[in-house]
Amino acid sequence: MKLNELKDKDGATQSRKRVGRGIGSGLGKTGGRGVKGQKSRSGVAIKGFEGGQMPIYRRLPKRGFSNPFGKTFNEVSVGRVQAAVDAKKLDPKETVDTAALIKAGVIRRARDGVRLLGNGEISAKLTFDIAGASKSAVEKVEKAGGSVKLPEKAAAE
Repeated sequence: MKLNELKDKDGATQSRKRVGRGIGSGLGKTGGRGVKGQKSRSGVAIKGFEGGQMPIYRRLPKRGFSNPFGKTFNEVSVGRVQAAVDAKKLDPKETVDTAALIKAGVIRRARDGVRLLGNGEISAKLTFDIAGASKSAVEKVEKAGGSVKLPEKAAAE
């Protein structure tokens, strides 16, 4: 195959609708806008408008906030990791980190790091190098003979 032979699959692109080009086109006369009224005219934006009454999005109070420093972690249970080891997708001799979990198909994409949770059981001796872990997850991994390496929290100055 050559670059000049590349083309879309049949039906991948549709030709644009030419509106208002005669009755025979099926989109003539009113051009698919129905009949009369404000919405049939151009320049209409009435999505949040309530006829002059205070709109609901302004009547209701604001709630909550979005933390600009908040992190979203990939949450993985020890049971899910054990299932990947049993399916021979994770090598027990290698260090388990974000890249290894993506390669094994345990997580789809990396976020701000992986957090290990204690659901399920683990029997494989694994070394984890991850962003966070619950106490129960750390206990289960260490009980199985593995270890969990977490980033050290910055000391308060």
